[in-house]
Amino acid sequence: MIKNVAVVGCGIGRTHIVSYAAHPDKFRVVAICDLNDERLASIGDEFGIERRTKDYAEILRMDDVDIVDVCTPPAVHLEQILAALAAGKNVVCEKPLVGSVADVDKVIQAEKQSKGRVLPIFQYRYGNGIMKAKHIIDQGIAGKPYLASVEVFWKRTAKYYDNPWRGRWDTELGGVLVTHAIHLHDLLTFVMGPVKSVFARAATRVNDIEVEDCVVGSLELQNGALASTAATLGSQDEISRLRFCFENVTFESCQKPYAPGDDPWKIIPASPEVQARIDQAFEGWTFVPTRFEGLFAPYHEALVSGGELPITLVDARRSLELLTAFYQSIETERPQTLQVGPDHPRYTNWSLANKGADVLRYAARA
Repeated sequence: MIKNVAVVGCGIGRTHIVSYAAHPDKFRVVAICDLNDERLASIGDEFGIERRTKDYAEILRMDDVDIVDVCTPPAVHLEQILAALAAGKNVVCEKPLVGSVADVDKVIQAEKQSKGRVLPIFQYRYGNGIMKAKHIIDQGIAGKPYLASVEVFWKRTAKYYDNPWRGRWDTELGGVLVTHAIHLHDLLTFVMGPVKSVFARAATRVNDIEVEDCVVGSLELQNGALASTAATLGSQDEISRLRFCFENVTFESCQKPYAPGDDPWKIIPASPEVQARIDQAFEGWTFVPTRFEGLFAPYHEALVSGGELPITLVDARRSLELLTAFYQSIETERPQTLQVGPDHPRYTNWSLANKGADVLRYAARA
């Protein structure tokens, strides 16, 4: 059953369109929406999409649209998600899903009242390397988790921030934590399990922006494992790297900055006996495509079957709780737990635009 898609926002939205096109038996992009006339025309012509509009409400009135794919700047996600759910549409939405834990709770409630469902985008989970690691862990072969390290060493220059919404608390909602490291932090929880607490420091050292572009963190996971994370937008050699140390197996990702889930991953067994169990676990293994292409296949299956989505609002909430704890720790200079509810000081807004921003400016001068 082919599902009709409308893509809203033709920046990263173009990558979504390419990935839908990789599944012509599952999806058809029938409409696009963007405020930029030139981009609307360019993307429409490139992919032969006839319906083009600058009016989001027009997309919601299209009866044949099954999925509204939101690829707009973060500050407008909540409004657009809620409107699409109210119109009975399924929603795909780029990260960060919304701007606070309170907002994701609103989305969770709205989803319960709609016939549509929300797929938060965490496409880095998909790739043959990370899925093989996850399979070994899920089969009980890896054993007790010990420790992980997460590195997000990317480069963003002033040209990247030559944009009216980037680098600002009120529109981008944060810096390297929100827009870049969020992917690798999701992979950490995907592989090792939920985070219990975080202690972090941040600075703005690379670009003249409001938000952070350098972060380090020390994390304790709920299962007792420990993790370290470092992220910067000032690396001359861009890499993403994850290393997971378990009782019986150590995993290390490839270093592709924007596809760390792809092969080759190092899978290092503790013994020949463990290797034999790994070999047996991969008998009949099916290759997992990268990123959006890998994600959209199980997404379609879930839509057709009514089963659980491959990424859920529970996953999104966990990610936003971690962001909130990071920012709370950065301001207070103390460890913070991930129990973020209505009584948490940053439940409705994790921004450091006020007092916390002084911490970032001070670090930048040092």
